[in-house]
Amino acid sequence: MDMRKRVYYHFPKREPHFEQRYRYYGDLPYLVRTMAGVDGKHGMFSTESPDRRGHIIQSRREIEVYIVENNLDFAHLTLDNVEGHLDGIESDGTLDFKVSLKYSYLDGKYNRVPFAGDDYLVRAHLDGDLLTLKVHLDAGQGRTECGRVADTIVEELRRGME
Repeated sequence: MDMRKRVYYHFPKREPHFEQRYRYYGDLPYLVRTMAGVDGKHGMFSTESPDRRGHIIQSRREIEVYIVENNLDFAHLTLDNVEGHLDGIESDGTLDFKVSLKYSYLDGKYNRVPFAGDDYLVRAHLDGDLLTLKVHLDAGQGRTECGRVADTIVEELRRGME
C-alpha cells in the first residue's frame, strides 16, 4: 500500500475545528497500533438529553476507529486487523482517520437507548518529533469537543510509551 493512499481525498480544506502540535517520539506505525487500541473503548459523560429539553443525562460514549484506504474509503481499524493496515506506512508523513462516537443512555427501565452519534475526521502529520493533529467534526451535533478527541489520542499515545 502506497503511503499517498492514506490521505483522505475529501478531507476539508477549510480551517480545522481543532489543531494542536505535540512532542512525539514514536513513528506512524506506532500511532496506527495505538489508534487500533482506542477502537472499542468507552466511557461515561454528561450531555444534553437527545430530546433537547434542557436536562442533562449521563451517557455512554463508545469509540470506533477507521483508517483511510485508497484515498476514498475508510476501513475499520482494530487490534485484530492492525498488522494488515501497516503495509506501506512509513515512519513519518500524513495519515487520516475517522473516529466515530456512538452514544447511548439508560432509560427509566434500564434499557440502553442509542441516540445520534458524531463522526470526526482526524489528520495526523508527523514530521520528526512533531505530531500535528487536525480534527474536523464531519457529521453529528458535536456532543464531544474536537479537542477532546485529540486529547484522547494523545493520552493513549503517552500511556503506551510509559
